[in-house]
Amino acid sequence: MPRSQEGADRSRGKLDEVSPAKFREPEPAKAKSPPFAPVIEIEKNDRTELPVQKGGGGKPPTPSGSGGGGGGGSDGRPKMQERVSQPNFRQALALTVAKVKMNMLVVFVFTIAMNVLVLAVPIYLFQIADRVLTSRSVDTLVMLTLITAGAIVGQVLLDVFRRRILMRTASEIETRLSSPILSAAARSALGGSGRDYQVLGDLQHIRNFVTGGTLLAMLDAPLAPIFILAVFLVHPHLGFIVCTSILLLMVVAFVNRQITAKPFAEANAHLTMANLNLESLSRNSQIINALGMIPEAVRMWGRANANSLRHQVTAQDRNVFFTGVSKGVRLFAQIAMLGWGAHLALDGRLTGGMVIASSIIASRALAPVEGTIEGWRTYIQSRAAYDRIANLLRTSPLNVERLRLPQPTGRLDVERVLFVPPPNKRVILNGVTFSLEPGETLAIIGDSGAGKSTLGKMLVGSIVPTAGSVRLDLMELKNWDPRQLGENIGYLPQDIQLFPASIKANIARMREDVTDEMIFEAASLAGVHKLIASLPQGYETMIAGDGAPLSGGQKQRIGLARAFFGNPRLVILDEPNSNLDTAGEQALAQAIEKAKTVGTTVIAITQRTALLRCVDKIMVMKDGTVQAIGERQAMLQALAGPKKPGPGGAPGGEARGEQA
Repeated sequence: MPRSQEGADRSRGKLDEVSPAKFREPEPAKAKSPPFAPVIEIEKNDRTELPVQKGGGGKPPTPSGSGGGGGGGSDGRPKMQERVSQPNFRQALALTVAKVKMNMLVVFVFTIAMNVLVLAVPIYLFQIADRVLTSRSVDTLVMLTLITAGAIVGQVLLDVFRRRILMRTASEIETRLSSPILSAAARSALGGSGRDYQVLGDLQHIRNFVTGGTLLAMLDAPLAPIFILAVFLVHPHLGFIVCTSILLLMVVAFVNRQITAKPFAEANAHLTMANLNLESLSRNSQIINALGMIPEAVRMWGRANANSLRHQVTAQDRNVFFTGVSKGVRLFAQIAMLGWGAHLALDGRLTGGMVIASSIIASRALAPVEGTIEGWRTYIQSRAAYDRIANLLRTSPLNVERLRLPQPTGRLDVERVLFVPPPNKRVILNGVTFSLEPGETLAIIGDSGAGKSTLGKMLVGSIVPTAGSVRLDLMELKNWDPRQLGENIGYLPQDIQLFPASIKANIARMREDVTDEMIFEAASLAGVHKLIASLPQGYETMIAGDGAPLSGGQKQRIGLARAFFGNPRLVILDEPNSNLDTAGEQALAQAIEKAKTVGTTVIAITQRTALLRCVDKIMVMKDGTVQAIGERQAMLQALAGPKKPGPGGAPGGEARGEQA
């Protein structure tokens, strides 16, 4: 047999060995979604129902993409799904920037025209003083007045138009970028800090800058040389006065920024701490009231808030002083213009109308410069906010277009996982290794702080290992399409958090493209249908932000139904029976047994021995390492019997099964 043919047969045999029995049919190609609404478009795409597979004799797949299918096709090969449209955050950012630049160009054209019309008033005063009063011509006065009134109306209309454009530009920025920022922040929150969610606040900061007065002053500032040139044309001495005033304003602004930078930074740091304390108080309000900790809680928040206010007052005092100095410079400049202009008029070098006109033009030249200097700090903050937004969108992993793989079977491989979270560099997981076949169940036990919950988060992709790999059907979790991976994973965290919505929406993972049968199936599998039926509104019962009106155990059972929604291939349960009563534990055991029958791989992290009777394997963890792993019966005997040193000095050596 030729070597190439032999290699092809070997590759095909290896593919058939690891290929799942059920696959999804390829979805029809979908049109690219608008880059500024990626999240909405993805949800729409998910509503496409998959066709019944041919040649397999199985039932049609569910809308969630789970179940169904038999042989996978007439040729026996797995049918891969086509690539789905992915949100391109870089393109969304680029298109938004291009649109903003186009709008700014239009606004700047309006600004040029408006500033040209501003010259109508000083010219009008100049003509009245030097022509109308001397000639006593009423016709000239009427014509000049009509022309100037028309220029003023045009100036007002142009100012209204540019402000309306800026207002709509700000709204368009938020419309285009809010969804990509939220999606990228949610993905970036895998590190656990959630800091990137604050980038949405940066978007609001940019919107306020676009609609504020600082941007208008900065648009007017480039036209200041035109007014300075007009003053120079009146007389060079007056032009030098204006230039000197501008230089003095810049010096005052520089000193102001240097002196106020540190107290403003400290005020912002303490304000951030106060906001974090306030969020913590809101999250733990029940504990605060139950333990009578209201004075201490208020004191904790008040200390950070007081420090923020103290530094804020210090910075504002300095800022107010230098703002007064800059206004004083501008007023003295006007006095100098009028005084020296009068001196030049006495010498016969200027007329009275020229003096008045040059004073008005000089004030128009100084006003945008002063406004730009005063708002420079706002511009710097907005620029930093844009840089954070751009960095988040450009570096998001969601920009990478992932191949839509066949539906996973549930095989899980964890290979030498190491996790050392910053900044303390403490090893949480060290060399964790184990494997599970589709449909197997594993219980992870160990003392508190052994790293069990951290491992559970890593198995669902919530955190990324420092070293090693976590593979689902031989593919690392980070290389799966995020949407497809989420559809095939169920997760019940230790801290149950439900969304402020109906029970039906919470079980359905807030999706709108699901059927009632899928929700009922998940509730029945988790054994929570009877509980929901006892509520006044049933599945339409609304849940508050704190989980009311559900108890802790009821919230846990609703979370269990959410974990099993959509027939996922891998389910991770972290302390699933911590708040359950006897009936709840029985329902949990039945749910695990049902999941095994449909080939779902289940991992339960628990401290209670009652759950150990429902699993195939047991793994013992200690200090972030796997102490022992093996079949259930052997591990139960080893845990119940005396701890005798086995081969290699490990406890329960003869019942270890697989070694970590």
